[in-house]
Amino acid sequence: MAAMSVIGIDFGNESCYVAVAKAGGIETIANDYSLRATPSYVAFSGKNRILGVAAKNQQVTNMKNTVYGLKRLLGRKYHDPQVQREKQFLPFKLLETSTGFVGIKVNYLNEEYTFSPEQCLAMLLTKLKDISATALQTQVNDCVISVPSYFTNNERKALLDSASIAGLNVLRLFNETTATALAYGIYKQDLPGPDEKPRNVVFVDCGHASLQVAACAFHKGKLRMLATAADSHLGGRDFDLILAEYFCKEFQSKYRIDAKSNARAFIRLLAEVEKLKKQMSANSTTLHLNIECFMEDKDVHSEMKRADMEALCDSLLQRVEKTLHQCLEQSGLALEDVHSVEVVGGSTRIPALKALIEKVFHRTPSTTINQDEAVSRGCALQCAMLSPAVRVREFSVTDTQSYPIALSWDASGDGEAPGEIEVFPMNHAVPFSKMLTFYRREPFSICASYIGNVPYLDRNIGMWTVKDIHPTADGKSQKVKVKARINLHGIMNISSASLIESKESPETDGPEENQEKSNENSEPPQNETSNGQPEEEEKKEKKKKQVVKSTELPIESLTVGFSQVEINQYTEQEFKMIAADRQEKERADARNALEEYVYELRGKLTSEDDLATFVLESDRDNLVRQLDDMENWLYEEGEDCNRQVYQDKLTELKNKGEPIQVRRLEFDLRPTIIEEFCRTLQLTDKIVHQFRAKDPKYAHITEEDMKKVDHAISQNLKWLEQIRSQLNSTPKYLPPPITIAQIRQERSNFENTVSPIINKPAPKPESPPKDAKENEKEGGDNTEQKQANENNESTQNNVQDENMEWSTT
Repeated sequence: MAAMSVIGIDFGNESCYVAVAKAGGIETIANDYSLRATPSYVAFSGKNRILGVAAKNQQVTNMKNTVYGLKRLLGRKYHDPQVQREKQFLPFKLLETSTGFVGIKVNYLNEEYTFSPEQCLAMLLTKLKDISATALQTQVNDCVISVPSYFTNNERKALLDSASIAGLNVLRLFNETTATALAYGIYKQDLPGPDEKPRNVVFVDCGHASLQVAACAFHKGKLRMLATAADSHLGGRDFDLILAEYFCKEFQSKYRIDAKSNARAFIRLLAEVEKLKKQMSANSTTLHLNIECFMEDKDVHSEMKRADMEALCDSLLQRVEKTLHQCLEQSGLALEDVHSVEVVGGSTRIPALKALIEKVFHRTPSTTINQDEAVSRGCALQCAMLSPAVRVREFSVTDTQSYPIALSWDASGDGEAPGEIEVFPMNHAVPFSKMLTFYRREPFSICASYIGNVPYLDRNIGMWTVKDIHPTADGKSQKVKVKARINLHGIMNISSASLIESKESPETDGPEENQEKSNENSEPPQNETSNGQPEEEEKKEKKKKQVVKSTELPIESLTVGFSQVEINQYTEQEFKMIAADRQEKERADARNALEEYVYELRGKLTSEDDLATFVLESDRDNLVRQLDDMENWLYEEGEDCNRQVYQDKLTELKNKGEPIQVRRLEFDLRPTIIEEFCRTLQLTDKIVHQFRAKDPKYAHITEEDMKKVDHAISQNLKWLEQIRSQLNSTPKYLPPPITIAQIRQERSNFENTVSPIINKPAPKPESPPKDAKENEKEGGDNTEQKQANENNESTQNNVQDENMEWSTT
């Protein structure tokens, strides 16, 4: 079962998909509504949390407490331009926390709560984890989660924090474009060999909120990302917003209503506009938009053609074209080098977008992979590769870093000026480690930051202070090796620092120290000096041996993200909320069970064809009155009781209702049970008659035994006549004098009495005399013996046939 828990999660701005790696391949998991897509929505009520499909379904009625768009808020400060841009479209309240980050204010359990976007995402991940565990019938822990290629260090760390709160062990944060490429490449049997020219494929992923374009080189058994380009503010929802703005203006002039002033109306308009946009993807004729009771009790009507939409969204399409050209340029590929262009994501279904792709790449876009599920499938494959529980085909994945990263350091005590170096350029291979060498006499700090065009307000990644450095005995600087690493998650970190001391000793060969080997998916790391120049590689030659002593140095880090104490605190809070949700579900289930029983029993009691005739009229009227009172109680003071109260009320009602239902059930089934018993008696009586007629099949049964059978038949026939008479004279509203269970027991007793007698096997025939056998060998025909054997065999077969027929009744 361990292999079953290897899952991949496609975390989308609008919805999530979960895929699992199984022995038969990759399968997308359906949620509790039998849907593959689970909306990325979390809602809060006075009693519990509502997650996924149910949360989106109640959005219009519970706007201020329904949270979505979490992907755009993760790991960002409140005053970040992206947060402020999102804020104007979100109906729930965002506020600034004491640390300057985003807080989401909601009403939960009839109290004001402020949750971080990371906590809300943890709730959604808990739901996805629960869906997976239910579908796979096993606990789920290990997973791979997708992230946009443009996510920065802080956003990636925020996502890891959310997964940690939800109790998920993330083996890798996997770039969405790379996941798509893996899902495409792993099943391709015709990829070029290692010495051949690679197959270059461009992937265009346009989803709900962003556009990502990636160029990838494939060889047999491996893929290497060449370049990625993205527009993090260009997705399907941006097309929806432009259309919604257009209709808002039209409704203002036509109906004198301002849809933007009413959040509920605007959400409804966005939903209708999205439907219209999808219809226009398949239809170029004029399509109608109709919304009943839209605002101020007014119905609104409008229409639009695909050409009108394309004209309105021309600025977006220009940005799409710019991003496509940007990726092609960064990849260094010529148009003739591109084998094909694969499209994924719901928004790539827009015809104008497909036409743009064809215009830029001179290729018709392909849809050989599932447009909605490719990312989750790629994540599940990567999870299977990283998990020891599953064996999958070897496939090497080399990812890239989207933004250039520079390291800077402070001045040294011996007068050396501060320094800075670009350590990981754009589209550098990931994961990867680089070693830097410093000469220091005291602790020092290294800062990492993004350079270039980054869609993030704060370019700072973090600061690391290397401690416990002291001058040598003669007051000189010490040699310090620092490792900078971008890990599997795409997160940059100063992972280690070592103090290097060396002394000369007898001859040997080899360099002073071995370079650290990087991940199998990356190139060998370079060694860097403090001024950013690569060290000269020492040639392998005979020289004096260097005895090298390496001492690990402590590092104090200052980076964005939750501390372990905060994660533990939020995890505990999540467990409490899960327990509260479970308790509320059990309470609601108990209430629903009581309500359902009230409606069901009352309906049957008032129907002449059902239970009405199986209860006295006065008792029936009293019970119906009691059921009416129970219904009223349920919708008044019984609206919000605890589970035990509902269970006790249900037990009380069942004690009165079930005897009536049992009488009805007995009445319906009894004729069939009696008929079956009668048939058994008739079949047995037939065997007795055959015995009396000297049938050779029963010649081995004694007269005395057959009398026992005959006696049992007559006794039971007499008993059946008596109970029929009693049953006919007993009113339906009284308990029957004889139950079905008693009739079945009588039949069982009868069968146990007669079965050993009538199923008694015939004795085996005696062996023929020796001389008869000799005659047979000589060709003699012992006809009489043969005939006897045949008769005996026939008798046994007939008995078996009778028994088979008898036992089936």
